[in-house]
Amino acid sequence: MELLVNFWYAHPVGHAVEALRYCLGYHEGDHELEISLLLNGATATDLAACCPFVRKTYAVDYVDFLGRTGDPDAALAAVPREWDYVLDDQRSRQPSQLGFGGVRAFYQASHRHFRARIRHGTAGSEPPAYVPNRRLRLELPAELRQRVERELGSTPVRIALMPAGSSEPARYPSVASWELIAGALAAEFPEAVFCLVAKLERDGRTSSSATTEGLDRIAAAAGNVVRAVDLPLLEQLAYVEACSVFVSPHTGFGCAVLAVGTPWLALSGGPWHEWLFNGVPFWSVIPDTERYPSFTQLGGQPEPVEDDGPRTPSMTRARIERDLPELLEGARVLVEGRLEYEDALRRYFPRLLEAYGGDRSRVFSFDGIHRAYI
Repeated sequence: MELLVNFWYAHPVGHAVEALRYCLGYHEGDHELEISLLLNGATATDLAACCPFVRKTYAVDYVDFLGRTGDPDAALAAVPREWDYVLDDQRSRQPSQLGFGGVRAFYQASHRHFRARIRHGTAGSEPPAYVPNRRLRLELPAELRQRVERELGSTPVRIALMPAGSSEPARYPSVASWELIAGALAAEFPEAVFCLVAKLERDGRTSSSATTEGLDRIAAAAGNVVRAVDLPLLEQLAYVEACSVFVSPHTGFGCAVLAVGTPWLALSGGPWHEWLFNGVPFWSVIPDTERYPSFTQLGGQPEPVEDDGPRTPSMTRARIERDLPELLEGARVLVEGRLEYEDALRRYFPRLLEAYGGDRSRVFSFDGIHRAYI
């Protein structure tokens, strides 16, 4: 049986990981399935090579999420038309998502192009058999792992820092706030080596809104630093895999971090809460949403605050200073391996529900794992 997970969506790395989790769920349901994956060509398509259960990956060259340029029908021409199962991203059935021109145009073209012998449905649904909430492990090339281990040496505590994701700078802490965070972590872990992760190069895929000058200032505050800046994605993940903990604001890269087995310490805030979990301990420092409005999702964003430029309230210096003790506590607990995955889930979801004012309808997670905890 041939199955295509047809997962065209926005290009941040986390959505590629999401697609691979669906592939894994179907593989666990039936090891005889031949599973292929279709992705937006601007996302992290190279991650699929780290997943032996994915037979083939189709990186289509229709990449504009807003649908301003490109021809989705032409982009699908090289993808086989007939499959036993075609399973689309569930967002392709959601009116709020179809408001994005690229999503609407691509899935309209998909329904013209594909012919499913048994079923054309949505990822995560059955048939075929699907096993939810399985742990994805990206198998990175051995030579990358060996090279990173040689560079990092025998330092027992390794802390990866990613100061910003691919959204606008206003959604992340300022450089001055990151200097505060890096300095506090260096004082808490004086023996640590810090691995600074960022992608500054603009190449049509996700890149960071950080700057070289800003990274230099953060590196100076951290002290003992190894840079994993503008390296290929798999090489950056090899550095993070070798670390004790990964510290960042909410970013899709954090989903890939969990897929190499490194705990994620998230400075939560901005429009989206953390929603994909992977059998690996994590700690989300959730803001006081009455004081620092957050998690508006696709709704209107809170009025920005002046903080070394405009900044969303949950990423301001005032919020960072307020929650820095918890950030350091989370770092210590994760570095020392004192938090089990189940305990992390039990800790997180009640706090997230409180941040939403008790509104369960606002809470979502991959494979609906939150339903067991709230």
